[in-house]
Amino acid sequence: QVQLVESGGGLVQAGGSLTLSCAASGRTSSGYRLGWFRQPPGNARERELVAVINSYGTNYADSVKGRFTISKDNAKNTVHLQMNSLKAEDTAVYYCNYHSHGVDYWGKGTLVTVSS
Repeated sequence: QVQLVESGGGLVQAGGSLTLSCAASGRTSSGYRLGWFRQPPGNARERELVAVINSYGTNYADSVKGRFTISKDNAKNTVHLQMNSLKAEDTAVYYCNYHSHGVDYWGKGTLVTVSS
């Protein structure tokens, strides 16, 4: 089992910045991928990828490229998402994701609200 603990969500004005963090613990393995997905409140659609990172590099949703930066601290099994120039449409519950060998683990989610 892998446990994910998220922090850093909150309310911010449009144009502002927030940083999300997620610490992974438990039976982590090599070659894993960490990342962030999001789901707007009350939206029944699947969670959409925001940004992911592994040993090969990073991948971002087109909607956040140039505004969000994902980084990882390997020693601490922690992933960070620096979000700049936030827009109202970035409002969502953000979920940390750990993916390894076809298995996904999810954090409980942290709400980011961007007021316009």
